[in-house]
Amino acid sequence: MTQETTQPQTASSQQASASPTDDATLPLDATLRATIVRVWNHPHARRIRGTLLVAARAIRELWRMRMRFSYACYFIVFTVVTAASVTGLQWGMYTEPQYDDPDSVDATTRIQQSVAGQVTRFVSQMWLEQRYVWLLNFLILGLIYLLLTLLINRFWIATAAFGATMVVFAVANAIKVKLRNEPVIPADMSFISGGNSGDIMSFVPSDSLPLVHGAVGLLAWFVAGCVALQLLDGRNGFIPFSWRHPFRDPKTVACNCMRVFTLMLTATLFVSFTWNLGVSGSGAQQWSRRMGDAPQLWNAYGDAKNNGPAINFLRLAHTKAMDKPEGYNKDAMEQLAAKYAKQASQINRSRANQMTDGTVILLLSESFSDPNRVPGVSFSEDPMPYIRSVKAGTTSGLMLSPGYGGGTANIEYQALTGLSMANYDSSLSVAYQQLVPGQQWSPSFNQLWSETGGSSIAFHSFDRNMYFRDVNYRKFGFSTFWAKDGKNAMSGLHPIDSAWYSSDEATYANVLEHVNDADRQFIQVVTMQNHMPYNDWYRDNQFKDADTSENVSDAERTSIDTYAKGVNYTDQYTREFLAQLDRIDRPITVIYYGDHLPGIYATAASDPANSVTLHETDYFIWSNAASASRGAVQSASGYTSSNYFMAQAAEHMNAKVTPYLAFLTAMREAIPAIGPAGSGSGTDKPTYLDASGKVVAEEDLPAKAKRMLAEYRLIQYDMSVGKHYLKDTGFVEFG
Repeated sequence: MTQETTQPQTASSQQASASPTDDATLPLDATLRATIVRVWNHPHARRIRGTLLVAARAIRELWRMRMRFSYACYFIVFTVVTAASVTGLQWGMYTEPQYDDPDSVDATTRIQQSVAGQVTRFVSQMWLEQRYVWLLNFLILGLIYLLLTLLINRFWIATAAFGATMVVFAVANAIKVKLRNEPVIPADMSFISGGNSGDIMSFVPSDSLPLVHGAVGLLAWFVAGCVALQLLDGRNGFIPFSWRHPFRDPKTVACNCMRVFTLMLTATLFVSFTWNLGVSGSGAQQWSRRMGDAPQLWNAYGDAKNNGPAINFLRLAHTKAMDKPEGYNKDAMEQLAAKYAKQASQINRSRANQMTDGTVILLLSESFSDPNRVPGVSFSEDPMPYIRSVKAGTTSGLMLSPGYGGGTANIEYQALTGLSMANYDSSLSVAYQQLVPGQQWSPSFNQLWSETGGSSIAFHSFDRNMYFRDVNYRKFGFSTFWAKDGKNAMSGLHPIDSAWYSSDEATYANVLEHVNDADRQFIQVVTMQNHMPYNDWYRDNQFKDADTSENVSDAERTSIDTYAKGVNYTDQYTREFLAQLDRIDRPITVIYYGDHLPGIYATAASDPANSVTLHETDYFIWSNAASASRGAVQSASGYTSSNYFMAQAAEHMNAKVTPYLAFLTAMREAIPAIGPAGSGSGTDKPTYLDASGKVVAEEDLPAKAKRMLAEYRLIQYDMSVGKHYLKDTGFVEFG
């Protein structure tokens, strides 16, 4: 009985022990589970597990025991990296001189004028001349480095970020100086943030690619080294800090307070210095001048070269458009509006035509100018015979450009608005990027067509985001913007031979496709064919043999010959373009102008006496056969600046004017051409040319010109950053 009773129980318990405990949580069958258990409990497996556990514990102990780099080590690295950054940035400001006869220059002079010699002088002037600009740049960059370190709280990661930024900044400066005689400025950051970062490499000349590749390799090693050092450093934070338990103990509280305090103090010092560096009479400016800073706001390259690119960059970081002119108020602006409304009425009595009854094409030809006007440059064959003949038979002359080698957007801005860069503060370097995007009221001449039932369209044979054109053209009221990319893409764009940019022929073809879209329209055109660089793009370039220039280096000659061939192509395509417009039985007027000279004339640019010449481009105002103004020559043609173009076009067309155009007409009679500092005056003052093209200092202007210049500043302040008192007065509209 007992056995019968216990046997079923034993069998039952054996069955229970053999069955899985939870089939839902352990889906493996019994055989596989048993195999895993046997393998897991095998003596060899236990030995392996034990070995791995010991190794993990050893690694953990070694990780805990890794050394903490001392603050003395941090200080040495901080000093070396900052000093290298200052010196490296300055290196990018210089180029090796070219000598026509190297044997005529002694060894000492060659050493002093070399890049190494100039960098050495920049450093050594601290004790040779008691000018401490190297130290000033060191302190400012050190402040940025410290701010990054306190913000990230990991010394080696901050070092990697700072060092990488400095390498990129130095290389970008070196390339931009080589191409445009201009350092990197804050406005260039707007260029990148505006969606143009993908186009940057297209502007890098081929001979600068080794520099870029070398910098990339250096950055890779530098960042990898910093990451490795961060892993080896037992100090987790530069200053011990706890987010989760900020009040854990007195030491934690003290460290947290120290980090917050030093971060805020460093940030305050940096922001305060940057904000006030460009403000006259500020403490930051006075201190920097005691250190040897000598600002050249009219010449960014000269400023960066003499005072350091970091100081130049920060000087321009806080942009001030204009100081409020004396006497600016609502009554004053209404009086000016009434004054020029009366003058417009007087002018309009003698003018029979309406500008907006036909088509006006405002055509900016990239870098177009006559190379034969550059001192030392000449060709036995004329690169631009047709345009020269057009200039001889219509309103034409020379335009004073604000830029040399660049600055297209500013010249275009002046032509579209009638406002002058000379009236803005020197820290406003690119109006399209620093001013227009934030404006509430942006009057421009194309709006006259929209107000009178016409339309306005724009063409640019490059990316639409360049200089925020897409944004700015919408603010200006253009109905359509045709560009290389985007929804309204230009068709058939192609370069010539192996050149980079779209030909003028292709750009003109796109304009001709749309010139008949409306009887009354304003067309804004910006070409790209002759944009830098000039790397011997063209086959069968006859200007290589026709070049009779003197005292230019071989590299300079190659660029000049390539550029001359590009000008010759522009001359041919412009002839065909105007011939097509001549066949249209509708009045069309073209305002054609080059925006600036190319930055390829190093020899001529080395002589300050050539400054005005290197800021003068060619322009003409031409009307087709269907226009009443065909063959008209404006009585006061000659020297001008792009802010006057629309007023000149109105006179050329015998067309009625708005009060604003009446003012610009009178303004040009008083001062024929106006340019910002650096466009020929050789000082930090704006450049003013008289009717013969001679530079006149502001204090030497006639009394009437001084009065009108004061009115100009009032008008420009109100239209740019003031209270827009003129907006509802009809000042910019036809009565």
